[in-house]
Amino acid sequence: MPADLTSAIGANLPYLRRYARALTGSQTSGDSFAAATLEALLEDMSVLSAATSPKVALFRAFHLVWASAGAPVGDADSALAAKAQRHMAALTPNSREALLLSVIEGFPHDQIAEILQIGDAEAAELITIARTEMENSIAGRVMIIEDEAIIAMDIEDIVTEIGHSVTGIARTRDEAVALATRIRPDLILADIQLADNSSGIDAVNDILGQFDALPVIFITAFPERLLTGTRPEPAFLITKPFSEEQLRSAVSQAMFFASTETLAA
Repeated sequence: MPADLTSAIGANLPYLRRYARALTGSQTSGDSFAAATLEALLEDMSVLSAATSPKVALFRAFHLVWASAGAPVGDADSALAAKAQRHMAALTPNSREALLLSVIEGFPHDQIAEILQIGDAEAAELITIARTEMENSIAGRVMIIEDEAIIAMDIEDIVTEIGHSVTGIARTRDEAVALATRIRPDLILADIQLADNSSGIDAVNDILGQFDALPVIFITAFPERLLTGTRPEPAFLITKPFSEEQLRSAVSQAMFFASTETLAA
């Protein structure tokens, strides 16, 4: 494989791993399919020359591998995850994939169509279907850990608009732990860097020490620093600055899938 192409694939690999993890609900399963994708590319590079970009080629190759395996999800690591996986079985085929590719990974409709090997109009329709099916399936209590007031209020507005309630907003690690102790959330939305220089990762780990099976969404300006391959990693990761559609999708995904793994301190 040419050096420049190898570099391009390597630069996009953390994002493929993020996508694979969210899609399968398991770091182990997601990484396994990401590795299988690289192996497939080494054996047959024709998909690279046929794609419009190395990133599209990488994601398309992943889908060829994943689909050939029957599009499996990872083993459920909790009762919540098992319930969510049962819900997944009822989703319109390819709708969740299209939604993730659009609002989390930022692919336009024509590239989603190329990755999934469907028409542009079908890609757009699948995104709409997925959003409706997920937002209507599960509602719960969301806790926000964010030290910037305007961002926190925007998050709160978006979360409530899609049918969830907000337990409160915490600006520091101590505030977050205290809030979670008072009101147990069903989902945590956490910034990485907090007002007093404490860590949102530490806050989440403290909270998960009290409760089992809480899905978490992390927010950061540098996602590649967290997607290093070191276990465990976040199932859901939003890049700052984020769009309303990214947040809506991530909240619906996380609440729906209920993955509980988080980052080590």
